[in-house]
Amino acid sequence: MIKERERYDRSVERAAHDLGGSASDAAIDRTEHELADWELQTDALVGVLGSRGVVNVDELRRGIESMPPDEYARASYYERWLYSIELILTEKGVLADGEIETRLGT
Repeated sequence: MIKERERYDRSVERAAHDLGGSASDAAIDRTEHELADWELQTDALVGVLGSRGVVNVDELRRGIESMPPDEYARASYYERWLYSIELILTEKGVLADGEIETRLGT
Protein backbone atom coordinates (compact mmCIF):
# COMPACT_ATOMS: atom_id res chain seq x y z
CA MET A 1 0.00 0.00 0.00
CA ILE A 2 1.32 3.47 -0.91
CA LYS A 3 1.70 5.82 1.98
CA GLU A 4 -0.03 9.19 1.66
CA ARG A 5 3.32 10.98 1.74
CA GLU A 6 4.61 8.93 -1.20
CA ARG A 7 1.52 9.48 -3.35
CA TYR A 8 1.81 13.26 -3.58
CA ASP A 9 5.20 14.64 -4.46
CA ARG A 10 5.05 18.29 -3.41
CA SER A 11 8.49 18.94 -4.90
CA VAL A 12 7.17 18.62 -8.46
CA GLU A 13 7.42 21.95 -10.24
CA ARG A 14 4.03 23.42 -11.03
CA ALA A 15 3.12 24.89 -14.39
CA ALA A 16 2.59 28.65 -14.56
CA HIS A 17 -1.21 28.30 -14.55
CA ASP A 18 -1.32 25.99 -11.50
CA LEU A 19 -1.70 28.47 -8.65
CA GLY A 20 -4.05 26.51 -6.40
CA GLY A 21 -2.89 26.48 -2.80
CA SER A 22 0.05 28.77 -3.45
CA ALA A 23 0.62 31.72 -1.17
CA SER A 24 0.33 35.11 -2.81
CA ASP A 25 0.21 38.63 -1.50
CA ALA A 26 -1.29 39.92 -4.73
CA ALA A 27 -4.95 40.85 -4.44
CA ILE A 28 -7.30 39.79 -7.21
CA ASP A 29 -8.96 42.73 -8.97
CA ARG A 30 -12.64 41.80 -9.08
CA THR A 31 -13.96 45.12 -10.36
CA GLU A 32 -16.07 45.07 -13.49
CA HIS A 33 -14.46 46.71 -16.49
CA GLU A 34 -15.25 47.44 -20.09
CA LEU A 35 -13.71 44.99 -22.54
CA ALA A 36 -11.60 46.42 -25.36
CA ASP A 37 -12.75 45.75 -28.93
CA TRP A 38 -9.97 43.19 -29.51
CA GLU A 39 -11.06 41.29 -26.39
CA LEU A 40 -14.65 41.14 -27.62
CA GLN A 41 -13.41 39.99 -31.04
CA THR A 42 -11.25 37.31 -29.43
CA ASP A 43 -14.23 36.06 -27.45
CA ALA A 44 -16.32 36.01 -30.64
CA LEU A 45 -13.56 34.17 -32.53
CA VAL A 46 -13.41 31.44 -29.88
CA GLY A 47 -17.20 31.15 -30.07
CA VAL A 48 -17.19 30.79 -33.86
CA LEU A 49 -14.30 28.32 -33.88
CA GLY A 50 -16.10 26.29 -31.21
CA SER A 51 -19.47 26.32 -32.97
CA ARG A 52 -17.81 25.15 -36.21
CA GLY A 53 -16.02 22.32 -34.41
CA VAL A 54 -12.57 23.71 -35.20
CA VAL A 55 -11.47 24.24 -31.59
CA ASN A 56 -12.96 22.91 -28.38
CA VAL A 57 -12.58 24.10 -24.81
CA ASP A 58 -10.16 21.31 -23.91
CA GLU A 59 -7.84 22.27 -26.75
CA LEU A 60 -8.08 25.93 -25.80
CA ARG A 61 -7.16 25.12 -22.21
CA ARG A 62 -4.26 22.87 -23.30
CA GLY A 63 -2.90 25.65 -25.49
CA ILE A 64 -3.10 28.18 -22.67
CA GLU A 65 -1.46 25.79 -20.21
CA SER A 66 1.39 25.15 -22.65
CA MET A 67 2.49 28.79 -22.68
CA PRO A 68 6.02 29.42 -21.46
CA PRO A 69 5.78 30.52 -17.80
CA ASP A 70 7.20 34.01 -18.38
CA GLU A 71 4.78 34.68 -21.25
CA TYR A 72 1.86 33.29 -19.24
CA ALA A 73 2.69 35.58 -16.29
CA ARG A 74 2.79 38.68 -18.51
CA ALA A 75 -0.25 37.87 -20.64
CA SER A 76 -3.77 39.04 -19.98
CA TYR A 77 -6.73 36.67 -20.04
CA TYR A 78 -7.54 37.25 -23.70
CA GLU A 79 -3.87 37.35 -24.74
CA ARG A 80 -3.67 33.79 -23.43
CA TRP A 81 -6.70 32.88 -25.55
CA LEU A 82 -5.04 34.37 -28.65
CA TYR A 83 -1.84 32.45 -27.98
CA SER A 84 -3.83 29.23 -27.73
CA ILE A 85 -5.92 29.91 -30.83
CA GLU A 86 -2.81 30.56 -32.93
CA LEU A 87 -1.11 27.44 -31.56
CA ILE A 88 -4.09 25.17 -32.22
CA LEU A 89 -4.82 26.55 -35.70
CA THR A 90 -1.15 26.14 -36.62
CA GLU A 91 -1.10 22.56 -35.29
CA LYS A 92 -4.19 21.76 -37.36
CA GLY A 93 -2.75 23.34 -40.53
CA VAL A 94 -5.37 26.07 -40.70
CA LEU A 95 -2.57 28.63 -40.31
CA ALA A 96 0.98 28.29 -41.60
CA ASP A 97 3.74 28.63 -39.01
CA GLY A 98 4.40 32.38 -38.64
CA GLU A 99 1.47 33.34 -40.90
CA ILE A 100 0.00 35.89 -38.50
CA GLU A 101 3.36 37.62 -38.01
CA THR A 102 3.90 37.68 -41.79
CA ARG A 103 0.50 39.22 -42.44
CA LEU A 104 1.03 41.80 -39.70
CA GLY A 105 4.51 42.60 -40.98
CA THR A 106 6.18 41.91 -37.63
